[in-house]
Amino acid sequence: MTRAILTDIEGTTSSISFVKDVLFPYARRALPGFVAKRGREPAVRKWLDLVATENGGMCDDAMIVEVLQGWIDQDRKHTALKALQGMIWADGYRTVDFTAHIYEDAATALQAWKAAGLPLYVYSSGSVPAQRLFFGHSDAGDLTGLFSGWFDTEVGGKREADSYRHIVEAIGLEASDVLFLSDVVEELDAAREAGLGTVLLDRREDYPMPRLGEAAHGHTRVESFADITLAA
Repeated sequence: MTRAILTDIEGTTSSISFVKDVLFPYARRALPGFVAKRGREPAVRKWLDLVATENGGMCDDAMIVEVLQGWIDQDRKHTALKALQGMIWADGYRTVDFTAHIYEDAATALQAWKAAGLPLYVYSSGSVPAQRLFFGHSDAGDLTGLFSGWFDTEVGGKREADSYRHIVEAIGLEASDVLFLSDVVEELDAAREAGLGTVLLDRREDYPMPRLGEAAHGHTRVESFADITLAA
């Protein structure tokens, strides 16, 4: 029985292209000015210092910015980068430089599940503050009220089964009662190993070549939230 939904964002509720073509370039361009202006704030400094320490103790903020920009180019899932990106995106959302893309079928299903009393949770490589900003400034309006909890890579990597064990423990349900939605097969593999139900979102907009048969690794495959059937 499905008693809660845990969902990814990029490629699942929202297009990969929005993140790659809008959010990442925005953060890359804004990084130098952001660090110059706010680099002494404790909430910012701790992440810059972490990057510096991991890269041989560099003491030049300009060098740290170059490392971070390189990580953006590589789409590296580093907690420090995600935290700093979230702060930068907050400025963009506040000034309405952009709104966050969400697929209409995802917004409709999430709203229906919430109305039916089903708890909804987010697990994304983006930081929790960035997740809240994303759903708070979506194309469909402020959707943050739909969600009962938020998880990022501080709970663990998305391709590690223990991360999902920690999440279901925090939610307070049996793993088999939680359904995880993602576009990444390896994440679904890890969730299944931890005992969760899984659904592969295989959207044509994001994945022109359908992942059929063995490519789906045995996960239920859909192309839209409208095609998801919850276990009763």
